[in-house]
Amino acid sequence: MTVSIDSSATLWSPAPREGKPLLVLLHGYGADERDLFGLMPYLPEGIAVAAVAAPLAPPWPMPGRSWYAIDSLDTRDAAGITTAAQALLSWLEEAVGDAPSVALLGFSQGAAVSLQALRLAPSRIDAVVALSGYVATGDLPNDTVLQEQRPPVFWGRGTHDDVIPTGLVDHTAQWLPAHTELSGRVYQGLTHSISAQELTDVHIFLSQWKDAADKSAS
Repeated sequence: MTVSIDSSATLWSPAPREGKPLLVLLHGYGADERDLFGLMPYLPEGIAVAAVAAPLAPPWPMPGRSWYAIDSLDTRDAAGITTAAQALLSWLEEAVGDAPSVALLGFSQGAAVSLQALRLAPSRIDAVVALSGYVATGDLPNDTVLQEQRPPVFWGRGTHDDVIPTGLVDHTAQWLPAHTELSGRVYQGLTHSISAQELTDVHIFLSQWKDAADKSAS
């Protein structure tokens, strides 16, 4: 099965994006491209931002879009996550333009797809913000490349998040430090959502990514 992203549904930040670092926003299950676009005031200035719409529709009557099917409450199908990540990378080929650096910010399903895209194409993704998400199980050919490159990843989650299975949280907690330069934080009392403190931490992380991108481009 192959899926594709509808480029016409992508929301772009209004300022000219030529030559700016590109941040791609990936929403969660049942949301759409408008969901994370509301984070714009909390993001660093001087970057281009694109919010993409996931390629699938969840089962009726769930609204919005989904990146992959959820096969059960306890597991997630890694093949579906890979298929969605491949669709994202295909979209990125057309969308990246002259951006000197690319970062992904995903929530829940969007976080899982962002991390999978990093694993599939570590040379094309420079940083990932994964909020309330996880790393898919299984091995991929470029995992050894990540161990050498150790790209920066921010992983934020809440102590009261009852959506992501504990086994996947534990897997992610072991996998990310072994393959990336991890900035992680667990937020007390936070459910499957995003807090004000988390947005502050994300802003700091993305500002560091932007500064590094500007420096490498100069």
